[in-house]
Amino acid sequence: MQATRQQILDFIRRQGRATVKDLDSYLHLTPTGVRQHLTVLEREGLVTAHEERGRVGRPALVYKLTSKGDALYPKSYDQLANALLEEVRALTGAQALQTLLRRVASNFAESYMERLEGRPLSERVQEATAIIQERGCLAEASQDGDDWLISQYTCPFPSVAGQNSCACSLDVEFVRQLVGADARLTTSLLRDDAACTFRIRPVEVPAGSKR
Repeated sequence: MQATRQQILDFIRRQGRATVKDLDSYLHLTPTGVRQHLTVLEREGLVTAHEERGRVGRPALVYKLTSKGDALYPKSYDQLANALLEEVRALTGAQALQTLLRRVASNFAESYMERLEGRPLSERVQEATAIIQERGCLAEASQDGDDWLISQYTCPFPSVAGQNSCACSLDVEFVRQLVGADARLTTSLLRDDAACTFRIRPVEVPAGSKR
């Protein structure tokens, strides 16, 4: 990161917001120079601007960090998540932890159900893959005979899964809920495979039963 742009991000991070006037006073740059740096930061998706009207005069552009910009600053979410998983396991046992993770996965999936319900398996798999990508992971769908495969090339929580592999069951249950069919993890990034591969099979309906 170029030094002046990092200073701009740090200023906005501390203050929560900034105008060009705030920044040119802080950096001792011309307004034009500040705007050039802000334009680059906007293009990179690190800051966003909106007009804010004061008591007099023209509205001023107020700059704030985007979620991508905020993500540049260290967080302790992974450490907290690992500590919580370990405490839940110690207090309630491994089986209760698995039940908790499945419930969390169901809650994650619930907000996407309107996009999926009533659609055939092939469409659900494609839509599930799109949802996984929307959540920040690189993934693709393919077909293998009667089965479908979703290959997820990036882990949504690598630091957590690396220390607590039980977290992978959350991901499997999330996919299962999205596709509405049996989903099994057949390859894993934790085992140094190229991807986490979910093999998806249609739910078999017993003979004589009604769908």
